[in-house]
Amino acid sequence: MLEITEEIAHIQGVPKKLIVFLHGYIDSDTGLERVIGSFTSKLKDCALHIPQAPLVCELHERKRQWYSMHRFDPNDDRKTVPTMEECSALYNKMRPGFAGANAYLLPYIENLLNEYQLEAKDLYICGFSQGAMLALHTSLMMEEKIGGCVSFSGILAASKYIEKHIKSHPKTLLIHGDADNLVRFEAMNFTKEKLKALNVPVKTYVVKGGQHRITEDGLAAALKFIEK
Repeated sequence: MLEITEEIAHIQGVPKKLIVFLHGYIDSDTGLERVIGSFTSKLKDCALHIPQAPLVCELHERKRQWYSMHRFDPNDDRKTVPTMEECSALYNKMRPGFAGANAYLLPYIENLLNEYQLEAKDLYICGFSQGAMLALHTSLMMEEKIGGCVSFSGILAASKYIEKHIKSHPKTLLIHGDADNLVRFEAMNFTKEKLKALNVPVKTYVVKGGQHRITEDGLAAALKFIEK
């Protein structure tokens, strides 16, 4: 069984909150750490953990993935199909990938909560791209309601499954660049409407001119959301 055995941790003060930040596809814990430095430096009384996905990336042997994208979309059609409906249909096929990732992510999170003697309400799951999709999926499928979820350039993948099996309704922030060329900008509104229909409190932040990356203003919005 896969386990998360590598991570980067930043502990500020006496942790009253736990942030688990999930890196994207073809990335790593060290790659994400470099990008979110300004976010990390401003945390107070908080434990930030950046776990490394245990799967070697199918496209780059020195990078990682939470699950295989090509297993479900071998030609990357999700990036080019003309409609959001077609795009969502491709992401709906990825439910087995999330189930596999949750099998090792959920025990990791539970161990961290026990380590810091914190409760689900003190937990914030953040993620970028594939990590954002996993963050959304995990936060909605946890038995207890967590403090919040932050999605950078993500989408509510496996939405058909979530609609039938949602377990929790955490406050959620969606951050997306309006010039994103990999996970289309329309995914933000699609995700927002799906979450609203499921009675999940959701807010959005648009990165003007933002492409498929984490930006400083996006990190500032995430920090404000978590602190509030």
